[in-house]
Amino acid sequence: MSDSDRNSPAWQVTPGDYLARREAGFALPAAPQSRYLTMRDGCRIAVDLWLPHGPDGAPAEGQVPTILILTPYYRRFRLRPGGTGDVTPNAGKFINLFVPRGYAVLVVDVRGTGASFGTRDSFRSPKEREDSREIADWVVAQPWSDGRIGATGISYPGAASDFLAGTGHPAVRAIAPLFAVWDTYADNYYPGGILLKQLARSYDELMVAMDHDRRDLLRNYVYYANPDLAGPHPVDEDPDGTLLREALHEHLANFRQPDFMGEFRFREDPLPYDPDFSSASFSPYSVRDGIQPEVAVLAVSGWMDGAGYANGAISRFLTLRENPVHLLLGPWDHGARCNVSPWRNRVEPEFALLGEVLRFFDHYLLGQDTGLAAEARIHYFSMHAEEWRSAAAWPPVEERHRLHLDAGHALSPEPPAAAGEDRVRADFAAGSGSGTRYERIAGINSTIYYADWSERQARLAGWTSTPLPEAMELTGHAIAELWLAASEPDAALFAYLSEVEADGTVRYVTEGLLRALHRKESPAPEACRTSWPFRSFRRADAAPLVPGQAERIRIPLLPTSWVFAAGSRIRLSVAGADADHCVQVPHGRPPLLTLLRGGDRASALDLPLRPRR
Repeated sequence: MSDSDRNSPAWQVTPGDYLARREAGFALPAAPQSRYLTMRDGCRIAVDLWLPHGPDGAPAEGQVPTILILTPYYRRFRLRPGGTGDVTPNAGKFINLFVPRGYAVLVVDVRGTGASFGTRDSFRSPKEREDSREIADWVVAQPWSDGRIGATGISYPGAASDFLAGTGHPAVRAIAPLFAVWDTYADNYYPGGILLKQLARSYDELMVAMDHDRRDLLRNYVYYANPDLAGPHPVDEDPDGTLLREALHEHLANFRQPDFMGEFRFREDPLPYDPDFSSASFSPYSVRDGIQPEVAVLAVSGWMDGAGYANGAISRFLTLRENPVHLLLGPWDHGARCNVSPWRNRVEPEFALLGEVLRFFDHYLLGQDTGLAAEARIHYFSMHAEEWRSAAAWPPVEERHRLHLDAGHALSPEPPAAAGEDRVRADFAAGSGSGTRYERIAGINSTIYYADWSERQARLAGWTSTPLPEAMELTGHAIAELWLAASEPDAALFAYLSEVEADGTVRYVTEGLLRALHRKESPAPEACRTSWPFRSFRRADAAPLVPGQAERIRIPLLPTSWVFAAGSRIRLSVAGADADHCVQVPHGRPPLLTLLRGGDRASALDLPLRPRR
C-alpha cells in the first residue's frame, strides 16, 4: 500500500492537494548569485542566493521572505567539463519548491565545509550558530528581503534551523527541522547511553570525503556516486578556484568524529580542556530558551528514523509548548528516502512532504490563508492500517495494556501465579544485521528493513502472547519493565517488539536499548520534555549494578504506530548485545542476565494499545 495523503480524512486539505493548487508564478535563475560573507572573526562563508525571476529572465521586483539552508554537505557541486547531473542533491528540492513560489533561498556552506573557509571544531559547533546570526543580519539588510526569515533542511541542516532560531534573531519567524535531533547525545550517538560505534566511523568517512574533497571516497556514498560531480563549487569571485583550494586546505584541520564523540561518555559532561563545552553545546535543546514563543515550528520524522530522531521530533513538540508547533510522523527512514512499511507497494514515498513544508511557510512567513489553522497539530501514519491519522496531543493513545512475562516464555494479561526467572547470556558475537534503522543515518543506502527478522529474533530469548481477538493499534512508546539481575556491574539491554502473524511470519515493530549504568530515572527537564521515562545520562546519576541484585529497569522502546492483526501474537525479545552497531558493555565480559517474573518483582511489557478504529 501507499503512504500517500491523497483523499486522507486526516486533513481538511491534504498536503498534496495544497501543493497542486499552489501557484508557482516565478522562474528559477539559471544559476545563483554566489559570494563570500565575512564573519566577525574574518572567516569567509560561501553562500548561494537563489532569487525569484520574472518571465524576462530578470529578478522579480519587490521584496520576498527568505528560506535559509545551512549545510555541511556542499551548497552546490561543480561538474567536470561536459558532465551532467544534479549539482544541488541536498538543497535542490527546496530551491525548486520555494523560489518559483515567491521565496528567496540562501544556501550556506557552514564554516569549515564546502567552499567556506575556517575549521570545524565540533559537530554543530556554537561558532556556526553565531555565523547564522550574522548571516541573518546580512539577509535582512538586502534590498530584496522583506525582513522575514525561515529555515529548514534534513538532518544536520534541520538542527541548524533550531540553532538559528535559538539566536533569538527577530527576523526568524518559522523553522522546519526535518528528520533532526533535539538531543544529539540520546537521539543520535548514544541512544540509551550506548555508543553507536559504526555511526561515528561511517559519518567521519563521509565528512573526510567531503571536507577534504576526496572524490574517490565520496563516490562510495550512493547520494554522491555521480562521477561527474567535481567537488564544491567556487563562488563567483573565485573563477579559477584559488580561494577554494585555500579553504579546502583549512578543512584538513577539522575535528574527527570518532575521536570527538568518544569524549562525551556522559551527557553534559564538559570537555577536560573546556568547561563550557559539553554534549549540550551541539544539541538543539540547549538553545530552547532563545527560541522566541512566536516562532512557528514544523517537526518531522519517521518511525524508522535512526536511533531516536522520532524522539527528537516529539520532544521538540512537547518542549516548545508556547510556540505554534506542528508534528508529522510517517512510515519513513532518515530523510524519507524510503517508505519502510512492510505493506508498501513501492519503496519511494508518495506522501507530499514538500506540500506540507510549503503550506507551513506560506502560513507563517507569507501570512497566506492556507487553512492550516483548521488542521490538527499532529499527523501520524499507522502501519498495517496504512492510513494517516490526526491527533490534538501527544501521546495520542492514552490507554495502556500490560502483558506480564510468564512461565513457558509466555506474555500473559494477568500476573503469574508463581514467581520464576529466565536467564539470558549476552552474546557479544550476535547483532541485528544490516538493513536496520541504523544504516541510513550513517549515509549507508538501505531500502529493505528487517527482511530477515524471523531468523534473527529466533536466536533471542522471547515471550509471546496469545492470539489477539481483534486488531489492535499501538501508537506511542511501549515500555519494557524488567526486574533484572546481572552477573556483571554493567550491561547493555536491548528489547525488541515483534508481531507474530497467524501464519508464523515474524515482523520487527520497534526496539529500545539502555545501558544499565544509566538506569536511574529522573524528571524530564524543561528543555527536553518527554512522555517516556527520562534519563539524564549524567555522570552523577550513573551507578554500577550490584552483581546478582535484581532491580526494576524500565526501557522505553522507540515510538511507532502499528496495527497488530486479529489472530497475531505480540512478542517481546531481550538481548545483551548488538555487535553490528553498538559497543560491548562491559568490554569482554558478557553478562548473564536474570529476568524475574511473578510475585512482587514481576517483569512486564506496557503497551499504548487500543482496538483499531
